[in-house]
Amino acid sequence: MDLFAPDPAETPPSPPPPTGAIPLAERLRPAHLGEVIGQEHLTGPEGAIGRMVAAGRLSSMILWGPPGTGKTSIARLLAASVGMRYASVSAVFSGVADLKRMFAEAEGALALHGRPTLLFVDEIHRFNRAQQDGFLPYVERGTVTLVGATTENPSFALNAALLSRAQVLILHRLSPEALTALLARAEEAEGVPLPLTAPAREALIASADGDGRFLLGQVETLYNAQLAQPLDPAGLGRFLQRRVAVYDKDRDGHYNLISALHKSLRGSDPQAALYYLARMLTAGEEPLYVLRRLVRFASEDIGMADPQALQQCLLAKDAYDFLGSPEGELAIAQACLYCATAPKSNAAYKAWKEAAASAHATGSLMPPANILNAPTKLMKDIGYGAGYAYDHDAPDGFSGDNYWPEGMAPQQFYRPVERGFEREVLKRLEWWDRKRRERGAE
Repeated sequence: MDLFAPDPAETPPSPPPPTGAIPLAERLRPAHLGEVIGQEHLTGPEGAIGRMVAAGRLSSMILWGPPGTGKTSIARLLAASVGMRYASVSAVFSGVADLKRMFAEAEGALALHGRPTLLFVDEIHRFNRAQQDGFLPYVERGTVTLVGATTENPSFALNAALLSRAQVLILHRLSPEALTALLARAEEAEGVPLPLTAPAREALIASADGDGRFLLGQVETLYNAQLAQPLDPAGLGRFLQRRVAVYDKDRDGHYNLISALHKSLRGSDPQAALYYLARMLTAGEEPLYVLRRLVRFASEDIGMADPQALQQCLLAKDAYDFLGSPEGELAIAQACLYCATAPKSNAAYKAWKEAAASAHATGSLMPPANILNAPTKLMKDIGYGAGYAYDHDAPDGFSGDNYWPEGMAPQQFYRPVERGFEREVLKRLEWWDRKRRERGAE
């Protein structure tokens, strides 16, 4: 398997395929970074990628974002922007032997031509830990500049050693404005307007859910059909065999309605929340999209005030998967009503934001040695686990020990409110704090 794109300096170009055989998404790939849509926070003059290109030097990076947001296009353009050799590999199709051959070719290109290689690794999270470790010496020696692409959270999907040598850059879902611009490029390339009414055009953009590649695939399907008359939203839904949101005469859009639903839930108005839910579902909104938003709401706006809210939303998703439409939509309505009538707290949401900021600021501080596991004699000899206070052996099942890294004062991220179940949680935290103070004074 050839893992590398042809190098113009080494391989004569092959004749291009006929234009009609090239997918629309491929024909519309940007020719330079300025043409990348929707990621200006990275590719613009003040963005991390824009600054690296301006300086003519790239560092290894992980591009993290949803499908169809331009990760592959950016990687290709980065190599061309700084004159590097471009090589690509997919973790889905490659193994250890492929990686060894790839690194050997990169070393040869550097030795013979002085050309470093930009190595693009698609779906990098699919490589196991040993394979990920195999990249480290080549990245450290400068044989390759690694650009990995992933849809998974790098904190969980990638080795800490690899992450410490690469900058994580987050790509956003394409906004409606970005998707509109992409649609205009497609129409310009085809030379004719898309056969859709204005409301159907908005519905098509909303149905893409931020995925530019998916949008272009739907556009290509519409052009290939050579429709005689423009489709309205209902006709578009039938043609694509996909539920497409229908907007009323005032064009209350997908995002306006989900915002209204979210704020009605937050404001504990079950009647208004049920109305906006019905507006979305009867218009043809994807039920799973609504369920995803309800799950997010249960964590962000209810949290520990009623931990059952999250479970109710997940059960509604299971019920909908089991029953389908329209019967399963009653389970969505039940979850909506549960969330609207539950006590509200964003304490967990705020605590997570503060904790994430603190983790980013403090880097890799070691936990105190007494709470580290010591599975080997060497680790025991250097003090791992020494002096650990086993809480179940302590009075009241609470040792009051300090679990924070050395040199870092205990922090308070989570501040429960006096509502719902969090009132009970607050009592527990206050009791534990009092015990800590008492034992600290002993």
